[in-house]
Amino acid sequence: MSLDYAQAKIGKNRMDRLRNFFYRNRHSLAVFILLNAACGVCILLVAARVAYSDTTRHIGLIWNLFLAWIPFILAYFAHAFSWRRISLYLIIPIIAFLWLIFFPNAPYMLTDLQDLTRFTTSAPLWYDVIIVVWCSWTGMLLGVISLYLMQDIVLRTFGRTAGWMFVFAISALSSFGIYIGRFVRLNSWDILQNPRETAMQILGLVIDPSRRLAAFTLLYTFFFLFVFLLLYSFSHMLREHYARTEESPQPVAPAQTSNAQQ
Repeated sequence: MSLDYAQAKIGKNRMDRLRNFFYRNRHSLAVFILLNAACGVCILLVAARVAYSDTTRHIGLIWNLFLAWIPFILAYFAHAFSWRRISLYLIIPIIAFLWLIFFPNAPYMLTDLQDLTRFTTSAPLWYDVIIVVWCSWTGMLLGVISLYLMQDIVLRTFGRTAGWMFVFAISALSSFGIYIGRFVRLNSWDILQNPRETAMQILGLVIDPSRRLAAFTLLYTFFFLFVFLLLYSFSHMLREHYARTEESPQPVAPAQTSNAQQ
């Protein structure tokens, strides 16, 4: 076997492995690419508005999108490390704690819709609507996917019941966190910078909750659960359809059928 032939064979094997990798992970890669594309569109929309109106309105949406990416990235690394038993008990708890702190930033972007009530003539209202809705929906998707990854870790480690209890608990906690961010004006950094003072403020809300806090948390919990369950069910519906397609026998070509009948 010549050296050139051996190198060509090694190169072909590498290309085959790379091709197989992309094929096996094509859906995950598509989700990642689409999320990045959505964020790119959001940035372009906000930049175009700034250039058109000469105002900085909606600039904060870009910062909120950046914060929404943090729990997504943390969940991705946690999911990648979770396949190693040592990492599961040493690294995952730290990542999970940080993920829990930053997770409400993703669904928080839904509350940016209320900014549309501020009357402005610097740009068409329909343009502001598409900016806020696109940014909010992108943030929501980042949150749903990151929760799905974290649920998979809990499900594989502690079982299906624990996995779904985790989803319900995180949905309620994130709704409470959204309320704190929107009305109390606390953010994820406060928990890390001033943990004692932040904990006292949160404890005060829990001990003496207002009617608005209870209604807000309940409604946002149900809404987030609805979105999560809908997307979860849709993804599994596609998976079941694909499995049935793979299991069903291939139809006989017309030419072959006619030959068989002769």
